[in-house]
Amino acid sequence: MTAVIKGWCPGAHRPMMAADGLVVRIRPRLARLTAAQALGLCDLARHHGHGYLDLTNRANLQIRGVAEADHAHLVAALARLDLIDADPAFEARRNILVAPFWQPGDITYRLTQALLARLAELPELPAKIGFAVDCGARPVLTQNSADIRIEQTASGLSLRADGALAGRAIAEDTAIPALIEMAEWLAARITPDRRRMARVIAETTLPAQWCTTPVAPGAPAPEIGLQRKGAMIGVPFGQVDATALARVIRAQGVPAIRVTPWRMLFLEGGTVPDDAAFVIDLHDPLMRVDACPGAPYCPSASVETRDLARRLAPFVKGRLHVSGCAKGCARQRPADVTLIGRDGRFDLVRNGGTDTTPERYALGSDDALAAMNGPK
Repeated sequence: MTAVIKGWCPGAHRPMMAADGLVVRIRPRLARLTAAQALGLCDLARHHGHGYLDLTNRANLQIRGVAEADHAHLVAALARLDLIDADPAFEARRNILVAPFWQPGDITYRLTQALLARLAELPELPAKIGFAVDCGARPVLTQNSADIRIEQTASGLSLRADGALAGRAIAEDTAIPALIEMAEWLAARITPDRRRMARVIAETTLPAQWCTTPVAPGAPAPEIGLQRKGAMIGVPFGQVDATALARVIRAQGVPAIRVTPWRMLFLEGGTVPDDAAFVIDLHDPLMRVDACPGAPYCPSASVETRDLARRLAPFVKGRLHVSGCAKGCARQRPADVTLIGRDGRFDLVRNGGTDTTPERYALGSDDALAAMNGPK
């Protein structure tokens, strides 16, 4: 096992070392875990971690706080649950974000399976490079992290480079070869300063034939509550209480859950549970808040984040981002209010992100709360 201090997307075989132990990431295939897999994962989170599962903005799950001595046992248990690949290199390539409302045999399902079957043909790419398969009636993942996207448009399927305003018309049988070709184009243009597609195409022109199909208008993310064939429940800060999730799965007898990039879980065939561990009110202000684990869990953070985020949430209209440091791991996009931890205090940004010049510096927690009610 090789533990990576930082600067890497953690995986199961290659975790990241944090202040509270190893961070082990699990990438559910097709964004779905059977009830047996989910219950098994909850048990592992309680036994090897802090008792929580982190739901990431790429619809992955993480167990935090794993002891180095326990890592091999955890990997073996994940393999028995069929949640990881035996080949670490293949596992690392499996960064596929899938629109969660697919049905068995539909176009999203078929294209994802086809991509999985040909992952070995992809070129070497940075670990953060990811793919989206978003082929419902309207794309729902346009605001979520992916570098190469297969989307449904008004005129059919399109392959689109992230950041481009148009894509390349494809058919089902040409989709994966075209994706591999675009990945090879990207790999040839990656530099130390440009390691994501949007950064590359900001300075390099895409082939003209890849920009002929206008992007389709994106659909809003689904709302908390009953949905077709199940229920969507919210997860504050993406931190899933493993005991509570296991309780809901057993009580409802759901056959599977699906993970989403919106800090929500979909209960297949389920209903909205009356459980305080989950957000069941679509107007709950916590669902407009992004906050990383912060101190003492992350070695880069100098401030606690989530207790403050809970206090601030009712007073912020729009998005709130509380970041333990300037990296902004919990949210890469601008927010209405962003607080950036620095030397034990917070810098305040309005209508920007962690890379925006703050309007106020070195605020304490109470100062930040007062600022929410001050002049805008």
